Amino acid sequence: MKIGVLIEGFRLDLKEAVARAAALGVEGIQAYAVDGELAPENMTDAKIREWLDLVKSHGMVFSAICGDLGATPEAVGSGFEIAEANKWRVQRSKEIMDLAKRLECDVVTTHIGTVPAEECKKKEIMRTACRELALYADSIGSYFAVETGPESAALLGEFLDSLGAKGVRVNYDPANLVMVVADDPVAGVHTLSDYIVHTHAKDGIQLSAKPLQWQEVPLGQGGVNWDEYLKALNSIGFDGFLTIEREVGDNPEADIKLAVEFLKERLAVLGL
Repeated sequence: MKIGVLIEGFRLDLKEAVARAAALGVEGIQAYAVDGELAPENMTDAKIREWLDLVKSHGMVFSAICGDLGATPEAVGSGFEIAEANKWRVQRSKEIMDLAKRLECDVVTTHIGTVPAEECKKKEIMRTACRELALYADSIGSYFAVETGPESAALLGEFLDSLGAKGVRVNYDPANLVMVVADDPVAGVHTLSDYIVHTHAKDGIQLSAKPLQWQEVPLGQGGVNWDEYLKALNSIGFDGFLTIEREVGDNPEADIKLAVEFLKERLAVLGL
């Protein structure tokens, strides 16, 4: 397994963040390509070469590209839950997958909204959009990776099984499972073993279920049993990235450094 960093977590100029990540000794970076400097329409051939040269010159690769569209003026809502909005969301997601390939990266991560437990119109709308994206990802040799968290690992797995294509996979975030649905992130690895292509290294606790409240905390201080979690990933043959995502805290660079040190220590102790 390799360690990566979501560079927006540094809250710095992106190119400076790449240098800071490299200084921590990580092997990959993840970056947002939804808007701004790395948006598809802004990434000319020259810009793509510039970014590839920058990342490679620091001995790294893109672990994943973040294509989480969130709530936008073009498409209301925050997931693939509204048929009319999905026309734009699906097309934009394809553009980001195409960009990722040009950045020599096969993984685009996203959120699709909360998958309903029951069969309903909203679930079928989500399935239709995700099936189209799965088929497109398959056709270009990429993965459109849904982040865990809004629903249990079992429910997400059942939904992905129903797509009839393998291009939509999983960006496994153990903290989200702990914080949002109080699911077991170790057991979830085995549930979603056929789908995990990228992970976020994050930790947290659920403060209350009703109303739902949670808190992100430094690695090793929350509800994720890291030794058992890492062993579970190893047992399914996962050798991809543990990409550190730090979304809170007053000193993000120090927090990211601690996370890198924590992961290196646990991987060394476990012999992984």
